Amino acid sequence: MNPVSALDFDYVRDLVYRESAIAIDPDMQYLVESRLTSLIRKTEFSDIPELVSSLRRKHDPEMVCRVVDAMTTNETSFFRDSHPFETLCKDVLQRVAKSHSDTIRIWCAACSTGQEAYTIAMSILEHCPELMPRISILGTDISAEVVAKAQSGQYNRLEVNRGLPMQYLTKYFTQQGLAWEVKPILKESIRFEQMNLIGSWEHLPQMDIIFMRNVLIYFDPDVKSRMLGNTTKVLRSGGCLFLGLSETTLNLNTNYQRVTTDSSHYYKLA
Repeated sequence: MNPVSALDFDYVRDLVYRESAIAIDPDMQYLVESRLTSLIRKTEFSDIPELVSSLRRKHDPEMVCRVVDAMTTNETSFFRDSHPFETLCKDVLQRVAKSHSDTIRIWCAACSTGQEAYTIAMSILEHCPELMPRISILGTDISAEVVAKAQSGQYNRLEVNRGLPMQYLTKYFTQQGLAWEVKPILKESIRFEQMNLIGSWEHLPQMDIIFMRNVLIYFDPDVKSRMLGNTTKVLRSGGCLFLGLSETTLNLNTNYQRVTTDSSHYYKLA
């Protein structure tokens, strides 16, 4: 397999940035080479130069999407950094529930293969089940492949072993051969769809809570600022935003104030 050349690497970097705003560092040539090599095994192309040459000659939307999918990081697990889910149930949901009597809408803005959305549903059922009839969870991701997996709700042994307590596995999942499938009690409150975060957000309803954890780290400051600005437009007054542990709104958006709890923190519209 021929390695990626400097010209092809720059082309892929530009393509991915243009389509997703994901910034690939100049020293990450090895990452592009590794992920495109894995993609090529599933295509008719023999090597990376042939793939990039094809992309240069003609605009193939399907192949562009597959390249972007290959370059996105879909790292996730059940109850990842568990404290935000404690904060959601102990501090945020009760306040939101009292602020209005409508459906409580929660958006997982980069849901990957769905573990975060299902974790939210399990957390609510365990800690404030009386609110579950009012809960509507939307999970979105740029990758059609991972959205399809999230919709299926099927996970292998390695995936359920990552962060999922055994009592929740037996309570909320059904074994299907070598896989475990989410039970309807979780699925009925969650909807998944494909969405590019740098595209239009106009179709989104007003949200009460947004989980955008470990997303901003992949964007440059201008895109981060624009993304945070968009969240203020879809959050209801008093809405809450959860970011990753290493992420912040500081120097990016002044519409948020950080709220610190016993176990975690979140950002509230000022």
